[in-house]
Amino acid sequence: MAELGLLNEQSAVRRLRLGDVRLTYVVDGAMAMVAGAFFPTTPTQYWRDHPEALDAHGRVAASAGGLLVERGDRKLLIDAGLGPFRGPLSVGKEPFGAADSGSLPDILAELGVDPGEIDTVAYTHLHLDHVGWAFVDGRKFFPNARYLVAAQEWAPHDHGVTVPGVIAETTVVPMRGNHELIGEGEEVWPGVHAIVTPGHTPGHSSFIVSAEAGRIVVFGDSFHTPAQITHPEWGSTPDTDSEGVLKARARVLGELERPGTLGFGAHFGDQAFGRVVRDGDGAAVWEPVATEFLRAAPRDL
Repeated sequence: MAELGLLNEQSAVRRLRLGDVRLTYVVDGAMAMVAGAFFPTTPTQYWRDHPEALDAHGRVAASAGGLLVERGDRKLLIDAGLGPFRGPLSVGKEPFGAADSGSLPDILAELGVDPGEIDTVAYTHLHLDHVGWAFVDGRKFFPNARYLVAAQEWAPHDHGVTVPGVIAETTVVPMRGNHELIGEGEEVWPGVHAIVTPGHTPGHSSFIVSAEAGRIVVFGDSFHTPAQITHPEWGSTPDTDSEGVLKARARVLGELERPGTLGFGAHFGDQAFGRVVRDGDGAAVWEPVATEFLRAAPRDL
């Protein structure tokens, strides 16, 4: 039965059918962000005025996982969760949250999907919470999949540039020779096109999934919370280019407001699937859509 989840809870495993395409949020685990640390430019008053945006401990619920896209007998995974991890999250030495993760393989098994059945894994970017299951002990966890990374995202690593939030030993090193570069507008899988939306990282990408009944924009970390849909000027601590983020958000919002378009925000608590609408004042807001509940969140904090 279709239902709405709560923004301040970790995401359940949920499914949305869009014509001939089936989309399932394969939840890897729970992340909880300290609002003031992860969203430093968001006014404190906002959180006071919106208690529904915070969990019971006053943190922002931000699950991690991958979006399984199925069309016919083919399977695409967009992002690969955080991987087996439990502990604090930080940029440098400054903590901004905590995580308990590592359930993606079990959830795939519950869904009846073997990692070897996934033919393509497309990465929005190379931060740890999106590539956690890319490699295990240096080997591809999805052995038969093409690994797709935007050329702009990969370029710094070919020039020895360190990108904050990217773990070279577990991501960049095994990814060398095990990935394909993609570019702006490219059809990366049947009915799925990439748009390069840099700012959060040098080549952060979003993916537009087109189906018979509409389309859905998978926007990665262009937005971390629905509040940023309304206030795109409110940044996130891991953003590498604040001006780039503003441009990326403007572009993604333009795509989200096209007719027949839904969105997927992996970190939007238990409201990952939704659409952008305008409120009475003309402001853009995130409106969650009802989805099929498959099972409760595998982990919590």
